[in-house]
Amino acid sequence: MAKRAGKRARAQEMEETLCCCEYLDRKGQRSHLAACLCECEDLDECCERWVTCKSLPPGILERVTETFTDRFRFPWIRGAVKINISLLPPIILLPFFLHIAALHFLLALVTLISLPILVLWYYYLTHRKKGQTLFFLSLGLFSLGYMYYVFLQEVVPRGHVEYSQVALLTCGLILMLVALHQAKKDPGYLFSQMSSDKALRQGSCSNNMFNKNGLGNSNGLCRVPASGVAVHSNTESYSRTLEAETGQGAKDWCLKCQLVRPARAGHCRICGRCVKRLDHHCVWINNCVGEQNHQAFVLALFLFLLTSIYGISLTLDTICRGKNTLTALFYCPGVYGEYSSALTFTCVWYCAIVTSGMSYILLLQLLNISYNMTEREARIALRENIGRKLLWGMMVDTGQYNRGFLYNWIQFFTLRSSDLQQTAEDVV
Repeated sequence: MAKRAGKRARAQEMEETLCCCEYLDRKGQRSHLAACLCECEDLDECCERWVTCKSLPPGILERVTETFTDRFRFPWIRGAVKINISLLPPIILLPFFLHIAALHFLLALVTLISLPILVLWYYYLTHRKKGQTLFFLSLGLFSLGYMYYVFLQEVVPRGHVEYSQVALLTCGLILMLVALHQAKKDPGYLFSQMSSDKALRQGSCSNNMFNKNGLGNSNGLCRVPASGVAVHSNTESYSRTLEAETGQGAKDWCLKCQLVRPARAGHCRICGRCVKRLDHHCVWINNCVGEQNHQAFVLALFLFLLTSIYGISLTLDTICRGKNTLTALFYCPGVYGEYSSALTFTCVWYCAIVTSGMSYILLLQLLNISYNMTEREARIALRENIGRKLLWGMMVDTGQYNRGFLYNWIQFFTLRSSDLQQTAEDVV
């Protein structure tokens, strides 16, 4: 412990003396941005083997990638800041593809078909590796910013959009970003005994929750202000005790987080944490959707759809005069005769594709809420072939938590109310 404390103290001391172009690399050594191309033995070996047509040794590409990501930094106060590489592809590639698509109708057709395929391919690639990525969050935020920029630069100057309409669109965008920020917060993480010791010492849980033998109360739960639960440190004996008392130890005990999960909680394999009332892990916000942020997530989706549809209608009314929105989306003669109109029309179609995908996600969310189901519970029900399928298999109703349409929505709007939650659901 003393050695670890000494290492942390030395690391903090080194960080305080770093200039704007210096940083501590992944080995804990002091380095400089000017030396980013030094000591690249793995990269040199890769290039040499590629030139001589020799096979690469296993693991060398991973080491090259780790070295590159560690050295890709930006000068900042008290040391260079590490930049996540997954943020950059959308910022660079999206404007490039949209400008290429604006050159001709066929190029637009190929580009707008290829972009969703590439995004889905990257999603399944990262999903299979169970790793976090900022690619989708960067793509979503940059798409919003770039579409708004095109709207202000290409649509508003034509004089057909009133300032009140621009203000309304801007307000919708700001409200959506506020809801998105709320959805990025703690979804309701559960904490084990090791992470809750500090809170226990500060009096977060009353001392009478534990008896003389060190075991918890009858349900094994201890409420912590950080929305977590604490369990006895002797995990094996506690797991056996829980199984003997409730018969559900294997189902409700998380071996990875070493804690007892309340009803409807689940372990996210991407975040590596247990979340109360886990719905799913959303790559578009790079966060789990759980009890604490589910309302903000649905609100962000709803505001996005309203803002996007309103922006699309304003744009089409400007570049395709005299046609209604739906007709102009599929038939707008002469739009590719001018590059500015072609770029705007291409951006409209890009927005329409994204809006269609988000509409499907929102529809699933509304259906699940109406039947008091989470996405995680629906996937489990489909995999185990339980419950009844509704709406051509779009959702599954197990009936376990379904209390009727009205009560289900009341429960959703009061997710953060612990009193109503305890009366509605059994806590293991």
